[in-house]
Amino acid sequence: MQRSPEADPGVEALHQLVLSSLDDDQAVEIVSIPLAGKSSIADYMVVASGRSTRQVASMANKLAEKIKTDFGRSSRVEGLPTADWVLIDAGDVIVHLFRPEVRSFYNLERMWGFGDAGQA
Repeated sequence: MQRSPEADPGVEALHQLVLSSLDDDQAVEIVSIPLAGKSSIADYMVVASGRSTRQVASMANKLAEKIKTDFGRSSRVEGLPTADWVLIDAGDVIVHLFRPEVRSFYNLERMWGFGDAGQA
């Protein structure tokens, strides 16, 4: 059974932590896509860009650490060695961090049918 994010304040708190962390780290083009009721993988998917592989890796490491500190859970992080596209699976919120060229190539927002409609 799928739960709605409104029913679990922890989901909303995690989502807000992700958005504020990325904003603090000067991520570019942060898009939040609500998935509750559309997919069972998570309640939110957040897509953002960094200006370089170094910034993408730094944002991913800081975010994973904040999630562990604030929520007591380890996130699964994939793609750090190259940091062109880093996936952070925090359970209820999945985060994709890209270099701009890689983000344009994969265009996840279009694949999920949201375009720019999910701007955070």
